[in-house]
Amino acid sequence: MPPIVKLSEHDITEQRSRFFAAAVPVATLDAVKKEIARRKRKYHKARHHCWACRVRDGEGRLVEQARDDGEVGRPGMKLLELLRQNDLEGLLVVSRIFGGIKLGPGGVGRAFRTAALGALKVTGPSSA
Repeated sequence: MPPIVKLSEHDITEQRSRFFAAAVPVATLDAVKKEIARRKRKYHKARHHCWACRVRDGEGRLVEQARDDGEVGRPGMKLLELLRQNDLEGLLVVSRIFGGIKLGPGGVGRAFRTAALGALKVTGPSSA
C-alpha cells in the first residue's frame, strides 16, 4: 500500500463556503494529531476540520480513523473512503470556512469529497 509521498493542497468554494483540502504524508497517529493542530492554527476561522487517516501502529498493523468535527453529511467517512479506494496511507484533511449558506448533508459531503479529490490528484494514483 503506497503512502502519500508529498504534501498536496487544493481548495474550492461552494456557495461562499471555502474548503481547504490537504493530502499529507504522515506515518503515525501522533503525526496526524500534530498536523490537525497545525491546520487548526493555519485556518483558525474554519468551523470544521474533518479528516481521515490510514497509518501503521507500532506492530505494523493498519489503523484507520475518521473525524467529522461536528459537520453534517459524514465527511470524515467520505475522506476515509477516498483513502481506501486509492489504497493510500497518510492523512486527508479538509477545513471548512462557513460562508453563510447551509449546504445540507449531501452538499457538504460532495464539497468535502471534491476538495479532497483535488488534493489527491496531485499526490495519488490517477484513479482518484
